[in-house]
Amino acid sequence: MLASNALIGLREGLEAALVVVILVAFLVKTDRRWALRYVWLGAGVAIALSVALGAVLTFGTRQLGFEAQELIGGSASILAVVFVTGMVFWMRTAARTISGELKGRLDRALDLGPFAIALVGFLGVGREGLETAIFFYATTEAAGQGNNQPLLGWTLGLGAAAALGYLIYRGAVQINLARFFRYTGVLLILVAAGILAYGLHDLQEARLLPGLRTLAFDVSHIVDPSSWYATLLKGIFNFTPATTALQAVAWTLYVGVVLTAFLRPVQQARRPTAPSADAPARSVAA
Repeated sequence: MLASNALIGLREGLEAALVVVILVAFLVKTDRRWALRYVWLGAGVAIALSVALGAVLTFGTRQLGFEAQELIGGSASILAVVFVTGMVFWMRTAARTISGELKGRLDRALDLGPFAIALVGFLGVGREGLETAIFFYATTEAAGQGNNQPLLGWTLGLGAAAALGYLIYRGAVQINLARFFRYTGVLLILVAAGILAYGLHDLQEARLLPGLRTLAFDVSHIVDPSSWYATLLKGIFNFTPATTALQAVAWTLYVGVVLTAFLRPVQQARRPTAPSADAPARSVAA
């Protein structure tokens, strides 16, 4: 759980950090530092709400019965998979344009006042915060109570993301965002497939889905569940030696369909035809 949670924390944290870096850099470069407090306010509120949601999901469900916990945990896992799938596809195309979009929104918000400025910061960070809270709950449930590896992984990932965000802002580090999000996207799809399989197993244990006793394979005699490599496989990919048929089919279909679509080249928008000699030339501001 340490490696997969650190990866998710790094990915989610860096996305949120990039939003803040872009907004802060824009205000500093345009000499409108007075608006920085409102950006930080919006981002801070989004972080606080995300932490509160994660705490409510993690600790507020422990008083429920077994089947209710499995139902909520399975549903949260499926929701987390939906979020991560949308996230990796969105960032695949948005990595090149996110800076311009955020600057445009903030520029319009500056004309509307402090509330609009704070709202830009809140929405920019809040999306990642909501995904992080759902992911945190899903991964801690998969690890089981008393396992601190998910929390440690999240701490390492988010800490590294914050440090990278600061270094990017200071100009000490340059990252090819398109390549970074592509490589981490492949890994996250594999992690999400494991979360999907785990969530379906939870729903089977909650008796919402059938097939709990119908196993696709059971390699417990080969892969000792208490061994270090079984722990590694479970921590990264949520692999379990005894896998139901529904889990196996869902994992295979998800990886086959989503990974194929993700690796397909992005269709670039067609450039407009060149203007005639009589047409005035347009300048594009960076």
